[in-house]
Amino acid sequence: MVFVRTTPPRPVDVTAVFPELASSARPAIRLHPRAGSPSVRESSVGGPLLWPVTEPWPHCEGSHLDSGFRQSPTEVRLDRRIRARLHRDPHGPALTPGEEAIRDRDAAMLREQLDAGPPWPAECPVPMLPVAQLYLRDIPLLRPPGQADLLQVLWCPYDHDPDYKPSTALFWRSAAAVVDILATPPEPYEADYPGYVPEPCLLTPEAITEYPNSLELSPEMQQVLGDWSRWQAADVGVDSSYAEYPEEFYDSELADAPGWKVGGWPPWGRTDPDPRYCAVCDVQMVPLLTIASFEWDGGTQGWAPYEDQAAAFAASHVAGQNPAQPTAVEVGRTDNLQLYVCPVSPEHPHTDLIQ
Repeated sequence: MVFVRTTPPRPVDVTAVFPELASSARPAIRLHPRAGSPSVRESSVGGPLLWPVTEPWPHCEGSHLDSGFRQSPTEVRLDRRIRARLHRDPHGPALTPGEEAIRDRDAAMLREQLDAGPPWPAECPVPMLPVAQLYLRDIPLLRPPGQADLLQVLWCPYDHDPDYKPSTALFWRSAAAVVDILATPPEPYEADYPGYVPEPCLLTPEAITEYPNSLELSPEMQQVLGDWSRWQAADVGVDSSYAEYPEEFYDSELADAPGWKVGGWPPWGRTDPDPRYCAVCDVQMVPLLTIASFEWDGGTQGWAPYEDQAAAFAASHVAGQNPAQPTAVEVGRTDNLQLYVCPVSPEHPHTDLIQ
């Protein structure tokens, strides 16, 4: 890890105002993905996987919703680099010779596939794309089965019924057992949406403590949380603009962190809490990984790391240059895709939820 990201202390000690919530504290690890060139031996988002050459690469054989978007992952990444280059040099060429060669080669491959007729790319078994690779040494909150010390997450870059989200696959493995590594994994001919093609990012994991979203609390505790006199009595300096809805301050600044993270509490708000239950043993599942569209937004800028605050509070950002979206991932309507696992056995089928 060659860089650092540090979450500022919360403006209020939750348990000083609401000691009733002390037992609800949960550990989480913010991943802080930032653009880089990870290797197969590093934890990453969108980076290469430590994948055994003897193991088939996962493909999605489900039914895919085809938006008509006609760009391969290679072209999606190329377009981002072109925008970044033109941002640095507005008077530069629309395409450099190298960029033009990549685009022509990629377009020819896609035309060849389409000219061949059905089955179309969306109907074929689609090679899945790497989303995250997490080593236990970096993310000690992981609870892998057996001797595994590595979690690999992939998804299909198409929307799927009924929830219009990419389907996901999890693989637990022992890194030491991988001797011969697959050098060139297959890639899908196209992606349904640019936001389903992650940019390679290094991680700087940071351990934090989270508390449940107000929607998870009992009605009695919600009433206590909304009692402005309780906040005033604690004399913690909360802005009086929150007097009518102090729970908004709690949810945005004190409860659960935004962005990519492992563990912690779910970021409810789009809907009411929707518990997930294991299909095998019916135990309530726990959050494993939050795949976030943004590391922070206008309502959660207080969670922006010290090292990013100047950029976080800048007036505007050029498309593709937003420091709050280093992964270029965007799910749903700038939502989160939460992965859940069984706390009894992580080998039981996982589930996911757009929130």
